[in-house]
Amino acid sequence: MHALPHLSTLDWLSLTVFFACWGGYAWFSEHSAGGAGGLIRTSQRYRLDWAYRMLERDVRVTDSTLIGNLMTSVSFYANTTIYIIAGLVAALGAADQLLGFAADLPFAGPGNRELLEIKLMLVLASFVFAYFKFTWSLRQFNILSILVGAAPTGSAGDPAIDRYARRVAGTNTLAGDDFNRGIRGYYFGLAAAGWLLHPLILGGLALAVCGILYRRDYRSAALAVLRDNA
Repeated sequence: MHALPHLSTLDWLSLTVFFACWGGYAWFSEHSAGGAGGLIRTSQRYRLDWAYRMLERDVRVTDSTLIGNLMTSVSFYANTTIYIIAGLVAALGAADQLLGFAADLPFAGPGNRELLEIKLMLVLASFVFAYFKFTWSLRQFNILSILVGAAPTGSAGDPAIDRYARRVAGTNTLAGDDFNRGIRGYYFGLAAAGWLLHPLILGGLALAVCGILYRRDYRSAALAVLRDNA
């Protein structure tokens, strides 16, 4: 808290833009009616189709392999995030040396140790958030593998099969959504690093990240393929 008085009006404005972009985009893509046609929620429909196809198969080696591939991707990001967090914690311990280095960078105004620490803490918090999302996603994919192992065999139309398919697809969706939130934490963590140079760079990068995410989720070729509009 002792670092807060060192924040200028421009710092506060940039932080407001940063959190508004992060929280606003997350709400728009996951909960708003306008965001229903995006890549995230379009993919959810295919998870239900996958669940029904899986329940129709007697041998589910393919499904187990696919889930294993998903878990490998999440594990990679979780392990990488640990190294990033360790590096940022080490940087906090070397704030004085970083302060001398940052003073020679373009656009870097006069600073102090307290201000540098709070900037590093924002970057650290972004990646800690991503780490928790990745690890929770991994646990949910583990639950999904259990559901696949315990799944009955049947076709759509049977009430028990329909309920189980929705259970499998729902778990898959929850795990995938948390993985997406972790990736979003990476994007905004990189934007937070711009604050080390200048508050305007923080706000500008936050807006740029928001634009990139929107382009990929709502205007990408991948979405067109899922919609059969390629």
